[in-house]
Amino acid sequence: MRLINSLLPSLLFLGSSLVSAASWSFEDASVSIQAKGTVDRAKKESFSPSKPLAKAVTLRQGEALKVILTVTNGGKGRKPHQAFLTITDPASGLEESYPFTVKDSGKAKVDLTHSIIPSVLLKTSSPLKASIVIGSFGSSTPYKGTPFDLAIALDANTPQPSAEPQLRYGKQPEIHHVFRADPKSPPKIITLAFAAALIACIPALFIGWGLLGANLNHLSKALGAAPISHVLFFGSIVSMEGVFFLYYTSWTLFQTLPVAGVVGLVAFLSGSRALSEVQERRLAGQR
Repeated sequence: MRLINSLLPSLLFLGSSLVSAASWSFEDASVSIQAKGTVDRAKKESFSPSKPLAKAVTLRQGEALKVILTVTNGGKGRKPHQAFLTITDPASGLEESYPFTVKDSGKAKVDLTHSIIPSVLLKTSSPLKASIVIGSFGSSTPYKGTPFDLAIALDANTPQPSAEPQLRYGKQPEIHHVFRADPKSPPKIITLAFAAALIACIPALFIGWGLLGANLNHLSKALGAAPISHVLFFGSIVSMEGVFFLYYTSWTLFQTLPVAGVVGLVAFLSGSRALSEVQERRLAGQR
């Protein structure tokens, strides 16, 4: 019994140490107000989880509120997964959170200005509750406390921001799509002009063949050696021109592509055999 009584205080002390080691908290905390281009308007005010500030901190327009602290876990500086400064309007319950910038040693800071505070919170008449929230993965108990209140002081000579309407999900007005008109063919006069230019090239083609020494006597030899290949190759070329004509006049792209693919495949297969036959005659010295 004496042994148990002597060990009981030590066990209680060890248990309290384990509990404290499993809790997030902070130390060396201070809050200050800084104005651009000037020294601090007020001295740094220190606070702790057990000793919040008695008076509200006032943040005027053009000033910056800076909170500096050291995040601890089990009495040692640690970097948590999340650490926020949350300001809350006690009347409406609206709140906004700002993350601390935390180093591996636990040193953390956050700056707050009018420009990043929602307009609905800027217009509150009563001081806002400034809470510190710290948490992380694991079994450690997170921390949430309100070490000070924040009073927003607005400048009467400066236009105040207007509250933007909140996004609400629900039935929306019907959307009417307006599609552009189908593309039209160019004027007939332009079409006829280009058609005449193409037709005029046909006599020039025959004249060029005559000047280059085209030999029509080989037509019978070509058809005799590979009749199917030559007929299909020539027919596929004419058919492709017909496909282009139909696409220009009435067909859509989805109607043209399958037919053009089939005609192109026939032209490739038959053309390979037809040109091979022509090469054989050229190698044989027939011109």
